Amino acid sequence: MYHPQSAPLKLFVLVAAFLAILFLAWSPLTAADKVRISYTAPGPQHGLLWLGDTAGVFKKNNLDVEIIYMPGNISAPSLMSGEIQFGQMTGALMSPIRLQGGDPVMLLSVQELLDDRLVVRPNIKSPEELRGKRIAISRFGAASHMRVLNMLPRYGLSEKDVTFLQIGDTPARIIALTGNSVDASSFSPPDHLAAVQAGMKILLNMAELNIFYQGTGLVSTQRYIVKNRDIARRMVKSYVEAIHIVRTNPEITKRAFVKYRKTRDEKQLEDAFQTLREIVKPKPYPNMESFKTIFKDVSERIPAAKSANPREFVDTSFLEELDKSGYIDGLYR
Repeated sequence: MYHPQSAPLKLFVLVAAFLAILFLAWSPLTAADKVRISYTAPGPQHGLLWLGDTAGVFKKNNLDVEIIYMPGNISAPSLMSGEIQFGQMTGALMSPIRLQGGDPVMLLSVQELLDDRLVVRPNIKSPEELRGKRIAISRFGAASHMRVLNMLPRYGLSEKDVTFLQIGDTPARIIALTGNSVDASSFSPPDHLAAVQAGMKILLNMAELNIFYQGTGLVSTQRYIVKNRDIARRMVKSYVEAIHIVRTNPEITKRAFVKYRKTRDEKQLEDAFQTLREIVKPKPYPNMESFKTIFKDVSERIPAAKSANPREFVDTSFLEELDKSGYIDGLYR
């Protein structure tokens, strides 16, 4: 027997089944792209990455980002092997790889000037008194090493006049310094404050030297970018948006530091926030002069550095797209 009410019911079932099939077919295409990215230290210069996570910026740009802490000597090989797709690392870390045939490129810059504090034991009164002294670094070739190397000649010294000791990350170097195992070390602000509070003193603020030096930036490989341009574009967009948050919303920024620097001390959080805010630019183009300084530093051991073109070490195409479209300026209106 025909039931008039059965027709709408059948139609409803058919529509529901069609929508279910459509959803199953469509959902994989809209799933967030998985990305692995490393950072090399717990310093505030890595805060844009942390903010992309805690403020939901990556998620907003349809990115499922796995953030991994890796020392530089692990991070760089991991990027080149494809184990990670992006890395927050310094120009000093990625440049030697490219100079020797690798294909890392910096997509945007977080830091372009040296701003480390050279912290010493209280008996050292001037940079010239570093002669014959022990200087703690995280490892040879790392930022803590190369930045001091860049500073020494300004005071009539060279690496032959001091002894560099590979101690490890920031906490280990602070312990070595306060324990009199070494005489000096450089720290990115505000990490130097822990050593100062323990009785050490700031001998030099490298920011006052106004040395262009390519610090932390967002780095990938040309191989990955060629095959994944849209992912790279969304990563760069996420960083641009994170910079906007840093420059306009201290509280959200500090929440990222609470999670990744593992502190709730208000002064430490404020110092870290101010450090990051001072170094980031709304339009974070890498500075070519900053790469030239690095080339000069490594030219004796890597001859290719003497004729290197810094523009071959960056890919600003994604940043330029956002800039020319007016997107970046629009964030600040």
